Amino acid sequence: MPLALLALAVSAFGIGTTEFVMMGLLPNVADDLGTSVPTAGHLVSAYALGVVVGAPLLAALGSRIPRKRMLVMLMGLFTIGNLASALAPSFGPLLAARVLAGLPHGAFFGVGAVVAARLVAEGRQARAVATMFLGLTVANIVGVPAATLLGQHLGWRATFLVVTGIGLVAMAALAALVPDLPREDGGGLGQELRALGDRQVLLGLLTAVFGFAGVFAVYSYLASMMTEVTGFAESSVTVVLALFGLGMTLGALVAGPLTDRALRPTLYGSLAALAAVLVVLDFTVHVKWAALVTVVVLGAVGFMTTTPLQMLVMNKARQAPTLAAASNHSAFNLANAGGAWLGGAAIAAGWGWTSPTLVGAALAVVGLAVAVLAGLLDRDRAGATGVSRVVASGEPSERAAERVGRPLRTGGAGPVAGVGPGPRRGPE
Repeated sequence: MPLALLALAVSAFGIGTTEFVMMGLLPNVADDLGTSVPTAGHLVSAYALGVVVGAPLLAALGSRIPRKRMLVMLMGLFTIGNLASALAPSFGPLLAARVLAGLPHGAFFGVGAVVAARLVAEGRQARAVATMFLGLTVANIVGVPAATLLGQHLGWRATFLVVTGIGLVAMAALAALVPDLPREDGGGLGQELRALGDRQVLLGLLTAVFGFAGVFAVYSYLASMMTEVTGFAESSVTVVLALFGLGMTLGALVAGPLTDRALRPTLYGSLAALAAVLVVLDFTVHVKWAALVTVVVLGAVGFMTTTPLQMLVMNKARQAPTLAAASNHSAFNLANAGGAWLGGAAIAAGWGWTSPTLVGAALAVVGLAVAVLAGLLDRDRAGATGVSRVVASGEPSERAAERVGRPLRTGGAGPVAGVGPGPRRGPE
C-alpha cells in the first residue's frame, strides 16, 4: 500500500470525526451557549450545507491547481474551520465555523479519490479509494466516541481543538507522502463541467441520493429506535453506533476488491442487500441481540455502495473526473438531509419508531432502479457506438449488430482516463 494512501486515510479520519461528533455534543453545546438542543441541531445541518455547496464549488475553483497542493489547501481550510469552531464566542460564529469546516469535505474526497486511483496499478483502483474511505469508517468506531467522551469531560471546545491537531498532522502527512502528480492535458473548468453533465454521471449522482437516503432515513433515528423499541439504555447508544461504524469498515474492506472485479454488479448487489436488511431490521429491532447483528450488517451493506458509486462517476467523467467525484459527496449529503427528513416525517405521522426502516427500504429500491436503468442505457449506448464503428468499416449492418450485440464488459472498475495509469478503454 502506498504511504500516500495512509495520508489520505488520516485526513478522512479527521473529517469523519468532526462530521459526526457534533451529534453527541449537542446537549453540551446548547448548555454552554445558552440555547436549546433543537436549535443547536442546526449546527449539524450547517456542516452538511457546507459540504453540499463546497464540494462542486471548490472542486471547480481548484480545477487548475495541482492535486497535491489542492489536497493540502483543502485540509488547511478544514483545520481553520475547526479552530474557528473551538474559539467561537457564541452560537452565530459557531454556526458559520461549521459551514466553513464543511466546505472542503466533499472536494477533498473528490480530489483524494482521483489521487488514490492514480497511485496504484490498473485493477486495484477501487481498493485504493476504499482504503481512503477506511479513515472515515474508523472515525465512527474510534474517533467519534473518543471525541464525544473528551467533549463531555473537558468541554466541547477541547474536541474541536483535538480535531484541529488532527488536521495539522494530516496536512504534514499529505505534504510529505503524496507525490506530485501531473495534470492531464486539456483539463480545466469547462471540461470538468462537460463531464459532470454526462447522463451516466448524473444518473450515478441520483443513485447516490436515493440509495444513501435509505441509510440515513434509519441512521438518523437509530439511537431512538434502540432505546424506545429495543429497550437499550441511553448509555448503550454509543456502543450501538460504534457497531454501525464497525459494519461500515467491513463494508469498505469488501467493497474495494468487489468493485475492482465487477463494478455494476457490486453496486446492484449492495443496494438490493441494503433494501433487504432495512426490511429485516423492522423485525429484528424488537430483539436485542438480533438488532445488534442487523445494525452491523446495515452499516456494511450501506457503506458498500460508496466505493462503486465513487468509481462509477469517476469512470464516466473520463478525462475530467474531479468535479464529478466531488459532487458525489454533495449527493451523499443531500441524501443525509433528505433521508433524515423522510424518516422523521414517518415518525411524526404516527407510523411508529420503526417506520423509517420501511421508508429507507423504499428509497434503496428507488436507488437500485435508477442504477439498473443507468446500466441498461449505458449498454445500449455502447452497443450503438460499436455498431456504428463497424458499419463505418464496411461490414453489413445486420452482421455488425449481431457481433456487437453481445453484452459488453460491465465488471471491473477498469482504468479511468486521466485517473489510473492504464490505457484508456471504451465505456464501462
